[in-house]
Amino acid sequence: MIRKMLNASQLQQEVNRRLHRLPEIVEDGVKIRVPRPQLQEADKTDCNWTMTNFGNAIGFERDIESVLKAVRAEYNLSTEVKDTGNPFGD
Repeated sequence: MIRKMLNASQLQQEVNRRLHRLPEIVEDGVKIRVPRPQLQEADKTDCNWTMTNFGNAIGFERDIESVLKAVRAEYNLSTEVKDTGNPFGD
């Protein structure tokens, strides 16, 4: 399966969205802090990013792991750098 590409903010938002839709997390009313994804060499599944150090996550490690596994299977971190041009024109 070919992964879609997202930038770091988009990946962070997608993991956040999926986590905070889980019934266990909704029921407990907990707000988990989702870190920015970190670029890494592609692993054995060809995923090129990881996330560590979630905040306020004690007791939800399995939920986080299942969301990460699903998102990592669907998306890769875009490494493209957009050229915004020189604002000073020199």
